Amino acid sequence: MQQFSNQEIADLKSRVDQIQDLLASRGEALPAAAVRRAGNPADEAPAKVALLDQVSFSIQMRRMRRSHFGSAELSGPTWDMMLDLMLASTHGRALSASDLATGAGVPLSSGLRMISALERLGLAQRSIDERDRRRTIVRLTETGTERMASYFEKIGAAWQNSRTLAA
Repeated sequence: MQQFSNQEIADLKSRVDQIQDLLASRGEALPAAAVRRAGNPADEAPAKVALLDQVSFSIQMRRMRRSHFGSAELSGPTWDMMLDLMLASTHGRALSASDLATGAGVPLSSGLRMISALERLGLAQRSIDERDRRRTIVRLTETGTERMASYFEKIGAAWQNSRTLAA
């Protein structure tokens, strides 16, 4: 892995800040390639450009998630839970509340509060495990599955768009 100097990191941070300001002023996300064209790519090393593309796309994904799910605060461990639930759903598996908390790296009590928030949003539902009534199973609701699927369709389209513009 290539090491960056402190100056290079500061330059990248400054560029990311410029991108964030640009995106905030427009009120929308720009494809990473369009942002890269605003600078002088001939002066930037390919590794810096790749890093800038990744950071820009990450910012775009976060903004798309915020707008797609509305006021729902789906970040950090709560978002990790949504990802785990979607993955389990696509594999036909069920996860317990403790599985979700462990996967999100939070104590069970915090995980239960997050699951409750997902239930209030209509994205997840709990049920008792029929094989072990001590376990609580958590699944995405139909709405939760549809919202996650449509979010990832948007992300896929944005990724393809950024790749097309970069070429």
